[in-house]
Amino acid sequence: MAEKLLNFPDPFEALSRLPALIIGQNHAIILSPDGEVMDYALKDLKKIVKDKAFLICNQTILARKLGKMTFRAFDILELFAFVRPTEFCLPLPFGLAKVLGLSLNKNNSLEDDALIILHSAQKLFHELKAENYPYGEGIEANARTMAEAGWPWGPLILGACHQDTKNQDYFVWNHLSEWEETPPRPDAGISPVDESSSLSRLSELLGSDAEERQNQKDYTILTTKAFIPLNTYDETRLILAEAGTGIGKTLGYIATASLWAEQNKGTVWLSTYTKNLQRQLDQELDRLYPDPLIKKQKVVIRKGRENYLCLLNLQERSHGAAQSQGKIFLGLVSRWARYSRDGDMVGGDFPSWLGEYFTHNRLSQLTDRRGECVFSACAHYKRCFVEKAIRKAKTADLVIANHALVMVQSATRAGEADLPSHYVFDEGHHIFDAADSAFSAHLTGQEGLELRRWIRGAEESSRRGKGLKGRVEDMISDDDDARHILEQTITAARILPADGWHYRISEDSAIGPMEKFLELVRKQVFARNKATHHFHSMETPAEYFIEGLQDAAKNLHHGLDDLGKFLKKLAVILLKKLDDETAELDSNMRSRLESVARSLNRRADVITDGWMPMLIPPAGQKSASFVDWFEVDRSSGREIDAGMYRHWIDPSLPFIETVVKPASGVIITSATLRDQLTNDINQDVEWHSAEIRTGAVHMINPPRRQSLKSPFNYQDQSRIFIINDMNKHDLDQLAAAYRELMIASGGGALGIFTAINRLREVHKRLISPLEEHNIPLYAQHIDPINVSALIDIFRELDNSCLLGTDAVRDGVDVPGTALRLCIFDKVPWPRPTLLHKARREKFGKQTYDDLITRLRLKQAYGRLIRRRSDKGVFIMLDGATPTRLLTAFPDDVIIERIGLSEAIQKTKEFLKDYRL
Repeated sequence: MAEKLLNFPDPFEALSRLPALIIGQNHAIILSPDGEVMDYALKDLKKIVKDKAFLICNQTILARKLGKMTFRAFDILELFAFVRPTEFCLPLPFGLAKVLGLSLNKNNSLEDDALIILHSAQKLFHELKAENYPYGEGIEANARTMAEAGWPWGPLILGACHQDTKNQDYFVWNHLSEWEETPPRPDAGISPVDESSSLSRLSELLGSDAEERQNQKDYTILTTKAFIPLNTYDETRLILAEAGTGIGKTLGYIATASLWAEQNKGTVWLSTYTKNLQRQLDQELDRLYPDPLIKKQKVVIRKGRENYLCLLNLQERSHGAAQSQGKIFLGLVSRWARYSRDGDMVGGDFPSWLGEYFTHNRLSQLTDRRGECVFSACAHYKRCFVEKAIRKAKTADLVIANHALVMVQSATRAGEADLPSHYVFDEGHHIFDAADSAFSAHLTGQEGLELRRWIRGAEESSRRGKGLKGRVEDMISDDDDARHILEQTITAARILPADGWHYRISEDSAIGPMEKFLELVRKQVFARNKATHHFHSMETPAEYFIEGLQDAAKNLHHGLDDLGKFLKKLAVILLKKLDDETAELDSNMRSRLESVARSLNRRADVITDGWMPMLIPPAGQKSASFVDWFEVDRSSGREIDAGMYRHWIDPSLPFIETVVKPASGVIITSATLRDQLTNDINQDVEWHSAEIRTGAVHMINPPRRQSLKSPFNYQDQSRIFIINDMNKHDLDQLAAAYRELMIASGGGALGIFTAINRLREVHKRLISPLEEHNIPLYAQHIDPINVSALIDIFRELDNSCLLGTDAVRDGVDVPGTALRLCIFDKVPWPRPTLLHKARREKFGKQTYDDLITRLRLKQAYGRLIRRRSDKGVFIMLDGATPTRLLTAFPDDVIIERIGLSEAIQKTKEFLKDYRL
């Protein structure tokens, strides 16, 4: 067995003593560098490995299986993240094999996995010692700091570098490039996109070997209509384009959008629903811009500020880190930050599994999640990743955004001249949900606490936060009136919840108007939910207040009114200073004044336009446009928030008014825009639901709309079985069904669940039997790997199975044999919340329930067949599935209601020539 290795200066000598440890479900193997294999039962392993050293892969997964590690772990993934700091790698042995070019089978045994780890360590150290190693800057200083914190790889890396860095410091924020101010970009031209030119661009993207797809050409031509110059001021060219799976809509709209941007020196924003889909779209653009340098100029990914590394946070955490794990984590982040494309820590080139390793709390401390940015007052402002992305987006041809950012940006910057003129909203069936979130108002404890911290700063010594005083004091040092209003603002913010608010409201010891309001809100929720099991979140209508709540609402309303006015006054003073002292102010101070004033106004608007109208008028007077309710928010049975919520009954209305109408051209596209009620074709009926969900119904001029059918032959490529002889509520029966169906297909199965607890229970029952059949099983909410990485793993392994909920239902793109079976646990009816109840009344009661459910089924089924050569089986384990929902599926697919045993046999038969 290996000895402790801190004193070995040569990494290859150290590796010659390090065995690899791999743990399966019931046993583990240890592979020595000279090839000796030792197999152990898990119950015996802890005693054997104690106080020794091993090469491992993914300590989070290993710790979940083994418990607390009592040995020295050299995690190969950490070494990879250090040596190749921005390169993507799936956090499992086969992921390393793929990215390092090791010629090993993807469907590995434990021994194969151990061999991958041994070979990977050797290869990474050879790369590190190579003369042309591309990531060398700061490597020794980082390795020494991490070694001093106890990182096992540190001494070996220093041995490979052969340099003494004892007295050297390296701070990554001093080594990043700075952005430069550029003159404003002239307004974009108005030249339309010629249909033939767009088709030529499409042909270039597809390549000479691509198959002929007429519907893709028709779709591409349709997208050009959004770029025709307008004839009237109040007009927007709105296109609703439904493109069936397999048409290739992404390349269709990329062809047109990129041409318009080039011709007119303008920018088109391409928006998707999730960050994972942003990544997929970015990958598609490699076809258009194969040269990374050109792509960097032409394409920008934009996300919310909270997704990017904050260099000030990194600096302060680095100087204040006390724990060894924290120092090691910051070392890896520093390595990544130096070479990152854009500083995106959520879905970008940051190794997502590091958040699982070192806790998401450490990760969140490095981003600006509380609006604490001090903008140009920050020492790192000129190197800031967010500021770079914002400026690049103004001159890029294509900006890849998400629906949430687009909507928030349009709402907070309404009327500004540099807002986008043209949008493409992919995954357009999610517009309604994205708008529901973006245009809602939440008067909750957590929201109030964040605003208090932003204004008053850190009131506990363990927290960082300059507060409003730290942001503006130097800008108003010569203005007594402004400093007085600043102090009034800080004092007024004491009405908001402080740290520890949740404990106090649960113990009847609230401090201040908002905590008192929340205390009574919580009591009303509990009083009206006596029969509810207190594990899940609870809600109740915001009416018929309990004693004292109405008075508490009035008191809070008065306090918020004062706070909002002070914030507005301070913003006016800053903008007046910007105007009065134009000749004297340097560009840095002008930027600060404008940024802080905008932040003040934005937060004042939240108070005056969002929170205050919720509190007045009092109980019993309902709004025709909104739904108000009280809620205690729970996660796994633990209370995490409480407060009052207001959502639009029809959130597509503010979306249209805020985003679509100010634009010149908008394309909303998806494979599932329409809802087919029957098999009889009625275009108007089918499009009506799409126009409601996208907001097109609120436009004066009707949108141009077109639906293009999928090119697939579903009758030959697919089967749908509805199981009619099992109890879907019996978890043992449910797990048995999943087990036998997954074995019948030989893996390649996606299991979709309507509830997390059902997923967890089934997962427990599947692990061992599937391992016996050499079928790897992964699960959202269970495996310590984010959803995006889980989907990537599932895509790479032909015989694996993946369990998940909504995120995998909508976000999986897995062509080929890796996905050949899709199993749904039961009909995905919408949850009967108060918000859904109000929308149900407005949009047609059962018709609305059916619409949502059919769209969910349509999305789930759409995961299965992604190209002409695919085959797959879709199974619903709910015999009560209504026939009226089956119009969600293609007309030509064969649907059978059969027993489980027959479904297993037919699944095996249908896939026998397809499965590997």
